[in-house]
Amino acid sequence: MSLNFLLDARKPVSVLIECIRNASKKTGGSTRNTNCKVRPKHRGWKVQDGHFVQAGHILATQRNTRFHPGLNVGLGRNGTLFAMEAGKVVVTCEQFDPYWEHKWVQRNYAGRENQNIFKKYFNVIPEPQHNRFKLIDEI
Repeated sequence: MSLNFLLDARKPVSVLIECIRNASKKTGGSTRNTNCKVRPKHRGWKVQDGHFVQAGHILATQRNTRFHPGLNVGLGRNGTLFAMEAGKVVVTCEQFDPYWEHKWVQRNYAGRENQNIFKKYFNVIPEPQHNRFKLIDEI
C-alpha cells in the first residue's frame, strides 16, 4: 500500500514517528580509579626467624639494601635475599662497618662517622648431617 492510496480513500492518516534519544555520557558514579591495574609488589620478609627453608627459597625482597645477606644467604641482582643451603633461618642485628671513603657511603651515612650503625642480617644455619654411616670394608 502506498501513501497515495490512503490519501485517496479520504481516511484520516496518522503517522506516528518515535524519536529515541540515547544518553551520550555515563550517569552517576565517579570515574576515578576505573583503571585499577596497579598492583602492590609485596616486598619485605617472606620467611620469619626460626623457620626451616630449602635451598633457593626467597627470604626477603627489597628495593634498597634494607636487609643484608649473612651465612649461606645470597643476594640477587634486584636485592632479593635467597637461601643457598637448606636449614634454619636466623635473623640477627649486627654492627655495620662501612667503607667511609666510598662516595655512596659518604652520601647516605653523612654525620654518622662516630656512631655505631646496626643492620639486619639474614643467616641460614644448615641442618646437621646424620651420623648413620656404616663401615663396609677396612683398608
